Amino acid sequence: MRVAVITLAILAMTGPAMSETIQLYAAGSLKAALSDVAKTYETASGNKVEAKWGASGLLKNDIAGGAKTDIFASANMEHPQALHDAGKSGVVVLFTRNRLCALVRPGLQVDSTNLLEQMLDPNVKLGSSTPKADPSGDYAFEVFAKAEALKPGARAALEKKALLLVGAADSAVPPPGRTTYGWHIAEGRADIFLTYCTNAMAAQKENPAQQVVALPEKLSVGADYGLTVMNGASPAAQAFAQFVVSEAGQKIMESHGFAPRK
Repeated sequence: MRVAVITLAILAMTGPAMSETIQLYAAGSLKAALSDVAKTYETASGNKVEAKWGASGLLKNDIAGGAKTDIFASANMEHPQALHDAGKSGVVVLFTRNRLCALVRPGLQVDSTNLLEQMLDPNVKLGSSTPKADPSGDYAFEVFAKAEALKPGARAALEKKALLLVGAADSAVPPPGRTTYGWHIAEGRADIFLTYCTNAMAAQKENPAQQVVALPEKLSVGADYGLTVMNGASPAAQAFAQFVVSEAGQKIMESHGFAPRK
């Protein structure tokens, strides 16, 4: 019954049409969740979703430079808003939420109460994504800014020691089937990695010995994800975007650890 309802809802969005291919550019942290959303949409509509995953800032630059896509789903609101402001897309919709967590190597004694102390320890390797290129890096640097209020000098120390291991165009790529953050932890390139909670949980599934530590309230940083449909996109693309924010699409997002958009 649920599949039938979803099918009818999607058909109502699209109307009768030939099968179409929808081009999606989306943040890497959305890969598992939006892939499942796309599969459900494809089954119900007969259309196909082709996705390119990557750091939102780099994807935004590609689109601004002329890369063709129908939908852009970013790990922040600013990058899609920049495309809208440049006259390249429609309104930007907040479609899901995430938070930052700390992924910690096995054996390192870290919890929410001593996380800042451990991040500041000169012997602890601290990993993050690359600011500007990847919103995850921007959010990590927000954590560093908040740390300054708790311990004077912490911001500069954390910004200086942070290893920008992912998110850049030349960042190392993990072997197939490995999560990026869990791979860096396993290879010893970082002892603590600030990343999205959804990414940290996926890494822990791959390696249960890796720890997922919640940031204390005073360091906590949330992430609002924005979606925009590009000018000239087909009705099928519009329908897919509507499905992402529909009740059925949101339930799929939540099953992957994302928080409701409202």
